[in-house]
Order: sequence, then C-alpha cells, then structure tokens
Amino acid sequence: MLATMRECKNCIGSDVDVDQARGNAVCMGCGLVLEDNIIVSEVEFVEGGRGGSHAVGQFVSSEGGAKMPSFGNAPLFGIGRESRAQTVQRAKQHISNLGSQLQMNQYCLDMALNFYKMALNKQLTRGRRSSNVIAACIYIVCRTEGTPHMLLDLSDLLQVNSLLPPTFP
Repeated sequence: MLATMRECKNCIGSDVDVDQARGNAVCMGCGLVLEDNIIVSEVEFVEGGRGGSHAVGQFVSSEGGAKMPSFGNAPLFGIGRESRAQTVQRAKQHISNLGSQLQMNQYCLDMALNFYKMALNKQLTRGRRSSNVIAACIYIVCRTEGTPHMLLDLSDLLQVNSLLPPTFP
C-alpha cells in the first residue's frame, strides 16, 4: 500500500491509499473509493505440484454483472466474486433502507457504502453482524458530515441497546 499524488474530488485531500493487490484507491481523509478496478497488465504463473502451472493474482471485479471470472477460456473457481457482489448488493440495499428511514441524502448513503467496502476489503466484517457494520458505516458518515443523527437513532432502528458493552465471540 502506498500513497500517491492523486487528489480526492470529494474533500480535495491528497492522502490517497492505493492498494494494487486489492485493486483500489481510497481517500484516507473522507473514505471515498476513488478507484476500485485498477487492472494490472502483468500476468504471473507458478508451477504446481504435478508440473502444471496456474495464474497467480487476484481477480479484480467490476461492480456490474455476475459473470463468472475467467482467464482465457478457463473459468476460475473459488475466487468469490459472486459472493462478494451479493454481499455488497445486500449492504447497499440495507444502507438504502436505513438511510431512507433516517431521511439521509444519496451522497451520504454512497459514502456509507464506500466505508462498508473499505471495511469489507480490510476484512473488518468477519465475525460481526452485517447490520451492525452497516450501522457503524452510516454513523461514521453522520459524524463526518455533521448530520443531526445520533447513535441512539440507529440503535432504535436496529432495536439494539447501544448502552450495553459489546460481546466478543
């Protein structure tokens, strides 16, 4: 991961984190995902145990479509593109539902989805309820954008007591 001399269109910040392995560029100031389809032109192959070879790398998906990823004519299995796309789509729907109940504008909802994608990329969603992660992303937007919403509003919508300490598995 490295910072580049890119500039965020949202906050005009220049602290942009580019992660070639994950294929994204994220503004560290506001959380806006500037790019999430960075494609690398190099292809690397490694030799397998029985003399065969296979391509090494990570498939970087676009947000549209549910086509199985492939390399040439051979499909790549086990990458999880469809599962990830479904997870992001469910999160987008949940964010939209909560946001409409809180009467938040589309800009804030898009920013909350970007925070969710960041959490998903950094594997911060594992072992946590998706509704709680989504609520946290919306709450981050509420604090950064100065909306009149409180944590209590989100806990009421989710029917969760925000005063209880979190339990860890």
